[in-house]
Amino acid sequence: MHLKLPINMLTYPKILGVASRSEFIRFLSSLVIFCCANIGIAEDRPNILFIFSDDHARHAISAYGSKVNQTPHLDRLAKEGARFIHSFVTNSICTPSRATLLTGQYSHLNGVPVFNRFDGARDHVAKRLQSAGYHTGMIGKWHLGSDPTGFDRWIVLPGQGSYKDPQFLVPGHKLTVEGHCTEVTTALGIEFLETRPKDKPFFLMLHHKAPHRGWEPDAKNKEAFRNRSFPEPDTLWDDYATRPAALPENAQTIAKDLTRSDLKLTPPDSLSGKELNAWLGEKPMELTVDGKQLTGKELVRWKYQRYMQDYLACVQGVDDSIGQVLEYLDKNDLAKNTIVMYTADNGWYLGDLGMYDKRFMYEPGLRTPLIVRGPGVAAGSTPEGMVANIDFAPTFLELAGVAIPESVQGRSIVPLLQGKTPNDWRSSIYYRYYHDPGHHNTRAHYGVRTANHKLIYYWRKDAYELFDLEKDPNEQNNLLFDPAVASQPDVAKLFSDLKQEIQRLQKEYRDDGTYADPKSWPQGSADGPFGDKSPLGKKSVRDAIGASVGI
Repeated sequence: MHLKLPINMLTYPKILGVASRSEFIRFLSSLVIFCCANIGIAEDRPNILFIFSDDHARHAISAYGSKVNQTPHLDRLAKEGARFIHSFVTNSICTPSRATLLTGQYSHLNGVPVFNRFDGARDHVAKRLQSAGYHTGMIGKWHLGSDPTGFDRWIVLPGQGSYKDPQFLVPGHKLTVEGHCTEVTTALGIEFLETRPKDKPFFLMLHHKAPHRGWEPDAKNKEAFRNRSFPEPDTLWDDYATRPAALPENAQTIAKDLTRSDLKLTPPDSLSGKELNAWLGEKPMELTVDGKQLTGKELVRWKYQRYMQDYLACVQGVDDSIGQVLEYLDKNDLAKNTIVMYTADNGWYLGDLGMYDKRFMYEPGLRTPLIVRGPGVAAGSTPEGMVANIDFAPTFLELAGVAIPESVQGRSIVPLLQGKTPNDWRSSIYYRYYHDPGHHNTRAHYGVRTANHKLIYYWRKDAYELFDLEKDPNEQNNLLFDPAVASQPDVAKLFSDLKQEIQRLQKEYRDDGTYADPKSWPQGSADGPFGDKSPLGKKSVRDAIGASVGI
């Protein structure tokens, strides 16, 4: 259907009672959108499907060269779209990353430096897309404490949520959907797409809990990975020799910090309640496995394999989910006008530097996967510009043709998706982590990462670490550890230059040290309570989505 207007209407806008040509053009735009909506034709603006996983290491994706697993559906997405080489997170833990995703701001501006509650009254990307006519949805792991705002429909896990028969929060209520969380989240996402209004573009944030710790895979993938073994990373036995400031006291090591619960050890039948929880929380330093007593390196090797089996089985469940969603888009003629973006809330250690978890600014924790497919995205491309999670909100807005507010600190990556890197694109990434001691005795730090170098500053210890990433990609050799090396002119100059770069970035991003003192951390928890929600009991996927309509 075509809309035809007399040509002289463009010459004489005052005939319609508008005062200027620009007002008239805005009037025409509104008229076209109105007409399209009323005759059942969706606009040409792309749909946006943002798929988010929790703690997915980029080196656990075969498109990124994984040595430990295969992810065929993510590989397909990368083959048909863009796989970013240099994608980073600005504060490598769950809740702060999610606040940055929504706002395009660093933690010191968006008010979420740690696991505190996000203020839903703040301006953010979903509100702007909703105001611009997008049908907006949030499904899965939210972990921001407050009720989602800016979403037409939302159904989210309370806090971390559960892998088995997960409970969900919906407007005013809570309900349970039986099944494995990854499979349930996928089904909810597809039901959202199936029941969306067909006359609007959609913006769906589909957030998986997996592969977050507990590492509880679905039955199929648990069995598939049960007896697999994996190569050990080069730095599994890292002794932290040149990095004494923070790493030696961390509590996220494969060797010492995996619990009986993490390792899926079977408790004695006689235990229950607090005694059972205490047993599950212990960190065993000797075990009998298949009748053999394990200690020392032999036990560490067993722990690593056991951890990887469950972690990668959870990753496989996420990859399976992506395959199902891509298939739905194909079958329903949505693929051609839908931007699909996949990333994770932060990086992750797969035994690298002897660790699991995230937090530290070393490469496995800092780097994230980022894969984007859709109209205008060059298939099989590998953009090399440095991007960060502050860039996602402005990207969504530009894709939707919505103005990017000045409050956003990131930049849209749309030019990179089109194969065009602006001349003034950033050449460094600023990072700041606050949660000290946190859950794993991680020292607070900030730093800068350039194409070839990294400087980390543990500000409470007044200790720096400097790395040449080209010569030392595993960050084993802190160039400032040995005074003789640190005093060499080229190292001293590099150290000085990177300190100045940190100062420049702190000024650019307006980081004046807000929240550096834990006493200043905002109140309220990302983990609830959620006592205002009345129970609805067990629901089907269809009924759960029906209950997700915002008030």
